[in-house]
Amino acid sequence: MPSTIRQLPLESAVKHHAHDFHQIVITLCGSSEFEIEGLGGRVNAFSGCIVPANHEHYYSGLGYNRQLIFDLPIDAPALTGEHRELIALFDAPRFFALDGPLRHYLAFVESELLQARQGFADAQSDRLAATLLGALKARLQAEPPAARRRLDLAPIDRFIAAHLAEELRVADLARIACLSEAHFSERFRGQTGLSPWQYVRRQRLCAARELVTQSSLPLTDIAIQTGFANQSALSHAFRRRFGLSPRSLRKEGDNAPAFEAPTPEPRRALGKRRGSGSTLLP
Repeated sequence: MPSTIRQLPLESAVKHHAHDFHQIVITLCGSSEFEIEGLGGRVNAFSGCIVPANHEHYYSGLGYNRQLIFDLPIDAPALTGEHRELIALFDAPRFFALDGPLRHYLAFVESELLQARQGFADAQSDRLAATLLGALKARLQAEPPAARRRLDLAPIDRFIAAHLAEELRVADLARIACLSEAHFSERFRGQTGLSPWQYVRRQRLCAARELVTQSSLPLTDIAIQTGFANQSALSHAFRRRFGLSPRSLRKEGDNAPAFEAPTPEPRRALGKRRGSGSTLLP
């Protein structure tokens, strides 16, 4: 069967399904959310994901968006014959970003799609698909294996800082890294020496200490702004971390040592958001 190429927006309602053909989904503008067999992430403009056949996937569009979708049956010419090595792209779900040359190629595909208002001829669809798949395969093969790549902590830190007062889930952080919760937690601990729970707790306490020493906010407000249930919970965690209470630190001034590398805190059972099944971070 031939490949097909289509262009459409995704609805904001979350939908899910599986199908017996492979798929490449590329966001041309706006953003979308995809989760493929537990691997989830936001797909921004000029990024995409690989959806292997028979993999359950959830998806939704975020605001105004436009997607370019390549539907690739297992026996499509773009994946058989002289192109049969390209089938390896679909060994597992994957997210990717497009570089400059591939963005130019997508512009060409879009122009071809506009000219062929009645749709591509079968052979043209497969030729265009095979060129994209070949370029993707070459680029993704050149990337280091996921196990050796370091997590980019900068966007994770920005997300935590922007949502300190809210309930955070491991899934929230894993989504930024485009990893499943289990894979993210393993990689995160291996890189930082801390669990996501310990890391978020450290960020909350560092933010609380800054507010204690550099503002006149009541301690109750500081507790709420940094994600603690109340002033008592903040004071207890603060004393364990820094050796004195927030009130004592504010009285004495910030003469305590600068933030030192944290010692791992005792592990505890993590709560669950009702109905979500995702681990909550304190």
